[in-house]
Amino acid sequence: MKKAIIIGILLGIAWLGMAILFPNKNKSVKIKELNYASLFNDQNGIQLKSAAQFGIKQPLKNRDAADDVKDGLVRIRSNSHYSIAKLTHSIPYLTDGAAELLDMIGKNFLDLLESKGLNPNKIIVTSVLRTQEDIKKLQKSGNPNAVKNSAHCYATTFDIAYAYYDKTWFKNFRFCESVETETLKKVLGEVLRDLRKQKKCYVKYEIKQRCFHITTRI
Repeated sequence: MKKAIIIGILLGIAWLGMAILFPNKNKSVKIKELNYASLFNDQNGIQLKSAAQFGIKQPLKNRDAADDVKDGLVRIRSNSHYSIAKLTHSIPYLTDGAAELLDMIGKNFLDLLESKGLNPNKIIVTSVLRTQEDIKKLQKSGNPNAVKNSAHCYATTFDIAYAYYDKTWFKNFRFCESVETETLKKVLGEVLRDLRKQKKCYVKYEIKQRCFHITTRI
């Protein structure tokens, strides 16, 4: 029994050594620079119109009021396409169209990374459906983008971080070499640019919050 345990430990150490010594390396690729502020400049007014068209009928006063509409929404959870950050001022619910869009962004991002020879990373969702009570708390915390009449109030809108990602550490039993954050941001920008061109979403590049503010058009 002890011999088997020792052999198992040695094999584990050997595998870990091989995984680290012979990692999944990234290809050397050149990705075109994007002018994010210019390209993604869909202001609150235009996003709000889409939110009112495709979202819930009216903003929710508080979390208790959210219970009345949850059955008609999709509860989003971390999955193989994206991760959900710890939500402090929003709840993880979206309309069918917004949930479909989010899944599309996550899948397209992973597919584009693979096509470029880059190791997998998942996008991270940082904000979803906000109640009026949530917005008041955000305003008190000093968030300049927490406007009273926000598209986030209609379950059509979500934020995706561009400054950090959920890295896949191992693939095919080998350690994955890290991809530079700026490279990941460019790839995500390409995904959002294409979906925006297809009129599937509106996007606002937010500098202080370091995220893409996205509203569905489906």
